[in-house]
Amino acid sequence: MTATLKDRPGGRTVLNRVDGEGSVQVALDPNIGIGHAKVFAVYGKGGIGKSTTSSNLSVAFSKLGKRVLQIGCDPKHDSTFTLTKKLMPTVIDVLEQVDFHTEELRTEDFVFEGYNGVMCVEAGGPPAGTGCGGYVVGQTVKLLKEHHLLEETDVVIFDVLGDVVCGGFASPLQHAERALIVTANDFDSIFAMNRIVAAIQAKAKNYKVRMGGIIANRSVKTDEIDRFADATGLERIAHFPDLDVIRRSRLKKSTLFEMPDSPELEAVKNEYLRLAANLWASTGEPREGRPMKDRDIFEFLGYE
Repeated sequence: MTATLKDRPGGRTVLNRVDGEGSVQVALDPNIGIGHAKVFAVYGKGGIGKSTTSSNLSVAFSKLGKRVLQIGCDPKHDSTFTLTKKLMPTVIDVLEQVDFHTEELRTEDFVFEGYNGVMCVEAGGPPAGTGCGGYVVGQTVKLLKEHHLLEETDVVIFDVLGDVVCGGFASPLQHAERALIVTANDFDSIFAMNRIVAAIQAKAKNYKVRMGGIIANRSVKTDEIDRFADATGLERIAHFPDLDVIRRSRLKKSTLFEMPDSPELEAVKNEYLRLAANLWASTGEPREGRPMKDRDIFEFLGYE
């Protein structure tokens, strides 16, 4: 932890916080950084389609010839199942089996190859109500470094649990170059996005992460998303409509790139390829973002 205890006159002990303003956050060991790969952390309201977006974006990068590693950061360990066709054991699962003696693990115990060569890792998480997600992310990256799995990786995508912005689940931001937010064109998704932007802004004070853009998902229109982006200095970088083929791809445990072709699906795949190419060519000018106060965005969203 970066927070330290400090005594004040009168015997009162307070926290001296140095990582993130107004909060105690998990700090990762700087010696276990990821390295030269482009690193993206995908956030958004729970159930908005982050895993679908992450997995298909991973495939799109792989179609461009990039070596891709996707890391699921949800205790449900369901980030990568459309790539691997099954639920894979988590890093925490396999560490428990060897009593956390990492030297006893083999690469194939926790890294699994998915569709089109995308490498998949499910970090997992502590049991419900215990522990910290930041520890899990830290152990996962440390293990990947120990096994030299990041040295030849071009792209790393963290698929992060819901809209939880505590220090633990914000820890992928300590590794990422850019944060991407998945949102729908509705009140709840944009309200959650605003709070995530605030978390990214807090991490950006101490780490290199910056906002990379907004991905509109499951939405016919993007008017409310675009209005929010204009008001906060952000940018929408992709739009994926609400199509039944996307729902069916999850049921078939497949990425969109494996589904039977149709004109509408072709358009979606091309949008993923365009997004991947743009993110690879340049992460673009960093967007600082100006998150609103909760009451302000409550008034901002919606119709008169």
